[in-house]
Amino acid sequence: MSGERPAGPVTARPAAAAPPPPSKARESLWRNGDFLRFWFGETVSLLGTQVTNLALPLTAISAFGATDEQVGLLRFLQLVPYLGLALLIGVWTDRVRRRPVMLGANAVRLVLIGSVPLLYWCGLLDLTILLVIACAVGIASVVFDVSWMSYVPTVVRTPEHYVEAGAKMGTSSSAADVAGPGLAGVLVSALTAPVALVVDACSYAVSMLSLLLIRTREPRPEPAAERHLLRELRDGLGWVMGNSVLRALALVGFCCNFSMITTWTMFLLHGTNDLHLGSSTLGTIFATASVGGLIGSLVSRRVIARFPLGRVYLVAQSALLLGPTLIVAAGGPRPLMLAMFVLSFFTTYLGLGVAGVIIVSLRQTLTPQSMMGRMTAAFRTLLFGGGALGGLAAGLLAGRLGAHGALVVAAVGSAAVALGLLASPVNRLKALPEPFTGSANTLGVSLIVKRRGAGRRQ
Repeated sequence: MSGERPAGPVTARPAAAAPPPPSKARESLWRNGDFLRFWFGETVSLLGTQVTNLALPLTAISAFGATDEQVGLLRFLQLVPYLGLALLIGVWTDRVRRRPVMLGANAVRLVLIGSVPLLYWCGLLDLTILLVIACAVGIASVVFDVSWMSYVPTVVRTPEHYVEAGAKMGTSSSAADVAGPGLAGVLVSALTAPVALVVDACSYAVSMLSLLLIRTREPRPEPAAERHLLRELRDGLGWVMGNSVLRALALVGFCCNFSMITTWTMFLLHGTNDLHLGSSTLGTIFATASVGGLIGSLVSRRVIARFPLGRVYLVAQSALLLGPTLIVAAGGPRPLMLAMFVLSFFTTYLGLGVAGVIIVSLRQTLTPQSMMGRMTAAFRTLLFGGGALGGLAAGLLAGRLGAHGALVVAAVGSAAVALGLLASPVNRLKALPEPFTGSANTLGVSLIVKRRGAGRRQ
């Protein structure tokens, strides 16, 4: 959705800053057992999350007859915790070890998601309870998401592998996008939407087990002489907004997530209420289209190595933003219309698959470990804030203009952002900049992005 993919910074801690032996730096992450464990657990968890993304709104629609506005509110409540809590949690995660935090967050999500089918079977589930659970899951997701991207450098260890890690995690996310909606459609059809959520609950258990099996010791965060919440919040935002590249990534990311979540939510309403598409058909559309994201992630490293980084970013983000216009243009016989829907989401996911690796690699390369949680939180606030507002806007627009009319408005707005993308400083980058090697205290001195021609390729 947001292009969030893991890649890591160069840590300022002595234990991690020492360059590895050349042979170690050249080794693939396929030889890194701890990364493989983490990667497997997150792949399973991402697959389960895709089931929930379809099953929760379908539960609201099918079990409780939720209106367009209520479905938009459900999506808003899932993501709004990023607006209010991400920065605070980012400050906290820079003070503690991240693995225990991630274990706790996954345990909470397991219990909350697992409670939905239990309450449904007992006849105790209603729309209000579902909305509360959605918001609580969103809070736990903030805690996990802000933590895991900061934790990945612990298991990746060397900056030479950051793009490889990002590509692998991007491939997993795209593979989950491919398999998840189809699996969700089948499960919802066979078991009903609430019961299908059992799959997601089990996926969190697998993720917890994979975290417990990681043997790499996570360093304790450096103690600070003085902790001041407001100053740390300001530092995190200042780090992002003080760098022209990071600032551009954050603002464009906000618009992209707003567009994607708005389009996705309104299409779900349009397909369910206006076109009377079944859950299995909707799942098949999303699954087929998501092959684009898988292809994008698989080819991202080769494309980045062959073409200027900024040009690849521009093309990929433009594809993401222009994809919704194909939904609006869809018409004619039903098979042709469905094919246009698939092509629209395919184009969007393809752009996301390539752009995501670039975005996160730039973010993590330009940020020191001591600032990682706050940088991630600042991005999460903007990216998922855009998604939260997009879900709310989708429900309100669909309620007043109808789902198709709302899709037209969303497509026009998304195309306008694509035109504005031409002014982004990211487009002028030839390659990844040199990894940041200073401390967070050098903010203002080290916010200059060096553009290189032939530069090191990952």
